[in-house]
Amino acid sequence: MNSSLKDKLAVLPEKPGCYLMKNKDGDIIYVGKAKVLKNRVRSYFTGSHDGKTQLLVSEIADFEYIVVSSAIEALILECNLIKQHNPRYNVMLKDDKTYPYIKITNEKHPRLEITRKVVKDKARYFGPYANAGAASEVKKLLDRLYPLRKCKTLPKQVCLYYHLGQCLAPCVHEVPAEENQRLVEEICRFLDGGHEEVKRELTEKMLQAAENMEFERAKELRDQIRSIEAVMEKQKVTFTDTVDRDIIGFAVDKGWMCVQIFYMRQGKMIERETTSFPFYGDEAEDFMSYVTQFYYDKQNALPKEILLPEQSEPELLAEWLGVKVYAPKRGKKRELVQMASENARIALQEKFALMSKDDARTIQAVHNLGHVLGIGTPHRIEAFDNSNIQGTEPVSAMVVFTDGRPDKKEYRKFKIKSVEGPDDYGAMREVIRRRYTRLLKENQPLPDLIVIDGGKGQISAAMDVLENELGLYIPVCGLAKDEKHRTAQLLYGDPPEPVGLRRDSYEFYLLQRIQDEVHRFAITFHRQARSRTMLSSRLDEIPGVGEKRRKLLFQHFGSLKKMREATVEDFRQIGIGDKLAREIIRHLRQMET
Repeated sequence: MNSSLKDKLAVLPEKPGCYLMKNKDGDIIYVGKAKVLKNRVRSYFTGSHDGKTQLLVSEIADFEYIVVSSAIEALILECNLIKQHNPRYNVMLKDDKTYPYIKITNEKHPRLEITRKVVKDKARYFGPYANAGAASEVKKLLDRLYPLRKCKTLPKQVCLYYHLGQCLAPCVHEVPAEENQRLVEEICRFLDGGHEEVKRELTEKMLQAAENMEFERAKELRDQIRSIEAVMEKQKVTFTDTVDRDIIGFAVDKGWMCVQIFYMRQGKMIERETTSFPFYGDEAEDFMSYVTQFYYDKQNALPKEILLPEQSEPELLAEWLGVKVYAPKRGKKRELVQMASENARIALQEKFALMSKDDARTIQAVHNLGHVLGIGTPHRIEAFDNSNIQGTEPVSAMVVFTDGRPDKKEYRKFKIKSVEGPDDYGAMREVIRRRYTRLLKENQPLPDLIVIDGGKGQISAAMDVLENELGLYIPVCGLAKDEKHRTAQLLYGDPPEPVGLRRDSYEFYLLQRIQDEVHRFAITFHRQARSRTMLSSRLDEIPGVGEKRRKLLFQHFGSLKKMREATVEDFRQIGIGDKLAREIIRHLRQMET
């Protein structure tokens, strides 16, 4: 240790604050917080450390510190410093996966929308939901029950929703602020666990309508009740109360930490989030650093209660967030935290087992790709490519990669139906619409990532259909090619921007494999389609051969070559007369010369 460091360590204050470790080049490599700066910073330079922490210590050439007035200020400052400096040894929240929320907008005439971004805009947020499909179901139910405005931009005349009784039509009618507020409060009550009460109220109205012989009204109310039961009560109840809570546990092994967050909403476990990363500091401190970053941008959509492991600092988080935060020591809540921690431990075991296999590099490439994009590990990737050589027979193809390997039984082909000529954007819209409308209808699992063979225009076309037509928020990236038609750039975001991915990385190689495979599959399909069309068109030129006979000829002979070499007797077997048979043979032989 150099004398300058010793001098600084000697005068460290016994106060709370944050410290910034620097390397010989002056780069900040680690940020930490401490209740007592003097004790915490000195601990790095005394005693023994494990291999990873020793690696960090070996690079420390200097440090700075910032004194604050309380531990809670240190917690928040640490989070801000990590976001600002992005130190290489810190636990960094990569936004592994963003879940959808239902948002009631803060506007003169509020409306409901689905979003994955929680921002400080005075709107009301409810969630997270397990997936975009679940959020969409709840939103559709609310749209039927409560007539808030539906249009993002007010039109000049009433729309269909008004005629269906699902919108108050503020576009043409004066809607009092009190009425909008009443609807918002009812929706909030519903989403805060009051759907059972709403169901009881509707049941009373239904019985009253039936008694009054208003059978159409009774049927309408009955359908609303069934919708509530179908959408809100399909999940298994895992807790006796209906408090929204997050349950967080973690495990460490071999220098890695895994954090698992269980989302419980209205007494139901709806989803879990898993994140694994290497860590270099104290495990409890780095865990709290991760949790602080996790909630930093979610303060408009907090649960009523957060449960943490015993080695955490719940009182700090509670003071900052203003919600109940516990580290339960007994009972059902402690069991839930232990369950999250046990799942984290198992997840790490599985991670190491996978990495020890021969295909570890491919799996790691999938994991790394997810981190680069900030979406979590994309276990299932669906990739699309259009093919319309010379503007004829436009087709599209989709390939599926599961954990980095092609899953050929899942490949799909699409003949473009709604687009004429070489319109790549239109073709992409049609294929994305058809593919994911079908998955939603059949309740099939959605991919973790969609890869588009193309640039910004095609990405935007795909995202427009997914988000604005289908209400799906699946990450979409694009692969742009260079002038030599080689994979050159990964594009992602809204609007799409280049992502820094080294050309020699395994992640880039994985994307190249995906792009090559979907291109090969699309070209093969296109050639087949063109070949069938060309063959069919040759027969169409012969008088007396229509669509029915053309299909019959191909079913029997299989190719033009065999038809050309056949005898008149061969055609008799399928009911074609001698005169037409001779005409077909003559025509095909003329075409060969």
